[in-house]
Amino acid sequence: MTDYFAGDDRTNRQRMLAGDLYIADDPDLELAAHRAVRLANEYLAAFTVDAAAARPILADLIGDLGEGAVIKPPLFVDYGSHITIGAGTFINYNLTALDVAMISIGRDCQLGPNVQLLTPTHPLAATPRRDKLEAAQPITLGDNVWLGGGVIVLPGVSIGDNSVIGAGSVVTRDVPANVIAVGNPARVLRALPDDQ
Repeated sequence: MTDYFAGDDRTNRQRMLAGDLYIADDPDLELAAHRAVRLANEYLAAFTVDAAAARPILADLIGDLGEGAVIKPPLFVDYGSHITIGAGTFINYNLTALDVAMISIGRDCQLGPNVQLLTPTHPLAATPRRDKLEAAQPITLGDNVWLGGGVIVLPGVSIGDNSVIGAGSVVTRDVPANVIAVGNPARVLRALPDDQ
């Protein structure tokens, strides 16, 4: 296999967080990923008994969990520690947040069921992809964003404050503030005045 990292003494985790190519099969990254799976499963089990008692588990899983933020389990993350969620945000069942890069979710957002926030990317060239190289780009949701059920947000996308993304849409590029966007790929339909 080609030595893709000759002269680069960074760890795979450091390369990953910088948005550079890295190897995901790194033992340290696998340990962190297993921790995330364990905590997500513990959160699901605890939530079914007592949602309030489950919150400390969720706070341990998520990098920064704002006051009053709610995530209904199950949820699926790569690490959890690279996710920030603002106060008052509500996330419905089956969130998949692949946080190889940072995922920032603003305050008072609403995410429908089965939303996917996908930061990983892979080389288009066959050989480096076969050699298990990947990279990632961050995702940012502004304040008061609403993602309808089944929305998919791709790597590197930012969605501006107050914008609404229609159910089932695939967001492939940035969406400005105060608009509604729908479709695959998502396209802006119109601006959203405050009084609507």
